Amino acid sequence: MLHVLVFLALSACSSLPKDIESSPEQFALSPATTGPLAEIDSTITQSHGSGVSGFWLLDKNADALTWRLALIDQATTSLDLMYYLWYADDSGRLLLERVIRAAERGVKVRLLVDDLLLIGGDKTLVALDQIPNIQLRVFNPWTNRKAGRGVEFIARLNTLNSRMHKKLVIADNHAAILGGRNIGDHYFGLGKKYNFHDLDVLGFGEVARQSSAVFDNFWNSNWVIPAHVLPAKVDQQFINDRRERIHREVQAAANLAGFPVEPRDWSDALAELVPKLHFGSSEVIFDKIIDGELVRGMADPLGRSLRAASQEILLMNAYIIPDQDFIDAIKELTGRGVQIRILTNSLATYDIPIVNSHYKKWRKPIVVAGGELFEMRHDAAIKSRVDTAPVHSKFIGFHSKAYVVDRRQVFIGSMNFDPRSANINTEMGVLIDSPSLGEALAILAARDMAPDNAWQVMLDERQKLIWVNSDETVTKQPARNAWQRFLDGLLRIVPKSQAQENSMCPSPLIVANHSEIQECFVISRNIPTIERMAAPNS
Repeated sequence: MLHVLVFLALSACSSLPKDIESSPEQFALSPATTGPLAEIDSTITQSHGSGVSGFWLLDKNADALTWRLALIDQATTSLDLMYYLWYADDSGRLLLERVIRAAERGVKVRLLVDDLLLIGGDKTLVALDQIPNIQLRVFNPWTNRKAGRGVEFIARLNTLNSRMHKKLVIADNHAAILGGRNIGDHYFGLGKKYNFHDLDVLGFGEVARQSSAVFDNFWNSNWVIPAHVLPAKVDQQFINDRRERIHREVQAAANLAGFPVEPRDWSDALAELVPKLHFGSSEVIFDKIIDGELVRGMADPLGRSLRAASQEILLMNAYIIPDQDFIDAIKELTGRGVQIRILTNSLATYDIPIVNSHYKKWRKPIVVAGGELFEMRHDAAIKSRVDTAPVHSKFIGFHSKAYVVDRRQVFIGSMNFDPRSANINTEMGVLIDSPSLGEALAILAARDMAPDNAWQVMLDERQKLIWVNSDETVTKQPARNAWQRFLDGLLRIVPKSQAQENSMCPSPLIVANHSEIQECFVISRNIPTIERMAAPNS
């Protein structure tokens, strides 16, 4: 009984205040009038008209980190960053320090992070919020700020289970990066055990203002709290010490050898990029918060764009758990001559294969319906683009969420094709009408679906599943080891809505201590519990 009382006492001392005053509404600053980002935006408008944006695919992991650094360094007035996960590793610290450096030179920074895994990091959050020109807010916070949150989760299941799965950075309201990547080494090719093959899009012009509408909607909602109300006290010495610690760790990180660890002028790189951009119109779509309620805004526009296909759909999505409607749609589309090619993870490219355990029964229906199904190889030939020198990881996973219809209509975003993305998390993405961008994405899709990068899932003469790549044909789903196969069978009993977006998840940045043994929270709205599964060291 004594330990229960002690726990309750500690929880009371580390809980959010009961009455938190609403923060004043704030909206994105007007687009900057000077600086290279403003100049690019102006050039696009003069050449292509208002409403048109310029786009560049961020396929290579090193490029994805480089261009984030470029936007942060070139910002002159504002930076808005919205992320589901921000990890305490080399890339996470590098980007955080550059954000702080931007604030120190006068850029107004708004940082919005999801609270799912922010355990024990309140002092760091409060410290960041106290840096001049930085405001930090937390989405859907836990009331209990310590570990051991099972009771609260049960009591607040309907709300705590909805997480902000978005990934977005906007600079000067002129440029934005959005897509599948969280902030962390595994998304930028710097993970030693594994790295994700992922996709973002860098956009200049109107797409930035459209993205600001997403940020403002969440920033001003009653689902977020300002960091300064968190139950943690920090003094200036703590802030200075933490700031200096981040700087030292960035300077000492050997894996960051390929990146500038100090801010630099990216004007020349930006000037070289402009002639290569793909131009088109865009619509940023997202799950909104209206009068405190989540309103789903993804399924209808995505469904309309896919159903409009007349020739081809190339779909790349990391986590697919379909239903019969999905299969019927494939059958209808292929029945009228549309070629559908789908790339997703194989068992071999998962770390904890909970999604695969619920996806695998749909392999045969997809193929029978006429879809061509491909699964990423953990030893894919593109691994050299996924890993970032000097890192050589043991295997790669797949994390992209994108498609192209008729080599013209492009979608890139955060949404998986699974129940969690459709019904629980909040998602975002951009629909782009651009023939040249569509062709560029189709070329990447063809590369990724090639036999040296993926298995094609097919049926043999007995209508049994087989997996075919450039080296061999196998009759059992590819896996890296027997342990994966064991987990795959065991996790079949877990409800499919527990199949969370990122089953390979190390600890998040804004946590002070980066543990070698991390834990993934796999949350289900179907059962009132939190499954905590220890992930391997990373």
